[in-house]
Amino acid sequence: MKIKVINKGHHSLPEYQTVASAGLDLRAVLNESIILNPLERKLIPTGLFIELPVGYEAQVRPRSGLAFKYGLTVLNSPGTIDADYRGEVKVLLVNLSNEPFEIKDGERVAQMVVAKHEQVEWEAVDELSDTDRGAGGYGSTGKK
Repeated sequence: MKIKVINKGHHSLPEYQTVASAGLDLRAVLNESIILNPLERKLIPTGLFIELPVGYEAQVRPRSGLAFKYGLTVLNSPGTIDADYRGEVKVLLVNLSNEPFEIKDGERVAQMVVAKHEQVEWEAVDELSDTDRGAGGYGSTGKK
């Protein structure tokens, strides 16, 4: 699939790190480093502007290494970029650790997964079909 992109940053376009990767790494485009203090959140620019085909979205997700090692995650995970959005792709990062984290220019701060989606048409009914699970909620299929 080809996606139109404008790169106003100074880094190369996002790339898959392995042949089986689902996500493309997004890099911070910064004039100077940013310190993200504990429980602080900031929008991190990527310099990328994309044009997705209708029926697709881009999901911005945390990088597992940053989340595990430093408590850094994408606050609205996954962040959704709709096919009709034409603004800059930015990453809403939050620091959930007890230590400040320095984000440097070029740092891989998140990953982006492009995914097909459907739009639904609601059908109002009075009853839903029965299943084994029924209305069982959180933890209802776990150990008993």
